[in-house]
Amino acid sequence: VITDVTQVWRARRASYRPAGEPFDPRAYEVAPIAQDAIARAFVVEHHYSGTYPAARRRFGLYQRGGALVGVVVFSVPVRAEVFAPMPREAWSACAELGRLVLLDTVQSNAESWFVRWCLDALTREGFAGVVSFSDPFRRHALDGTVVHAGHIGGVYQALGARYVGRARPGAMLLLPDGRSLSPRAVAKIRAGHRGREYAAAQLVAAGAPPLDGDPGTWVDTALEQVTRRVRHPGNLKYAWPFGRAAAKAVGEGLPYVKLCDLGLCAGARMHRPTCARAA
Repeated sequence: VITDVTQVWRARRASYRPAGEPFDPRAYEVAPIAQDAIARAFVVEHHYSGTYPAARRRFGLYQRGGALVGVVVFSVPVRAEVFAPMPREAWSACAELGRLVLLDTVQSNAESWFVRWCLDALTREGFAGVVSFSDPFRRHALDGTVVHAGHIGGVYQALGARYVGRARPGAMLLLPDGRSLSPRAVAKIRAGHRGREYAAAQLVAAGAPPLDGDPGTWVDTALEQVTRRVRHPGNLKYAWPFGRAAAKAVGEGLPYVKLCDLGLCAGARMHRPTCARAA
């Protein structure tokens, strides 16, 4: 995929680097991150969503001998069906590429090198495959700031992932700062499940009153007060099958979606094209 720039992140704000600038892998190293705390702090601080998934494996990109400058999180999806078209019997050995975020100091083309290293590590561990989604839907904060420009998964295409179609379209709840509030977070509040405090805190930070009384009544009122409901066209879905059986089940995949197919190219909007620095 050829684009004019790649999208980078710091404190949930995007900036752009030339796609053709050189990346020297000798200046970086990759290592597994054993615990959630380090990866969570980095992702929540810098990823546009401000959220962290249920992690299965975590990897960090480090300046050699120095600071953490990128994180990949392979996660457990809400529903195992997300792993289709991987073979059903292999779903327990699959993971979702739930977060990919690199800081704005990292040169272009680092993403593909970083993700490839991680995919190779999962293959050696015996994973059956990985699925990932790219979000093409452009989102704004109420003040007009673009918090997510939309992307087609350029990194995944560069790595030879198989495009297997779009996820189901549906409604999305947006907070005033442009971040999405997941249906899972709303369900946790209603049911009083673990994690409800964090979910409710997002609504309170957006201007809702503190959680009080019946959770269902409170969340309905809070959603009406501080969220916007928009129509999402569905994410683009990619798969990396590991091994012959998984590859046969997934098939060759569909033709890749291009930026201009979704109105994301430079000629279609007053914004330069991007590829995924925060997937």
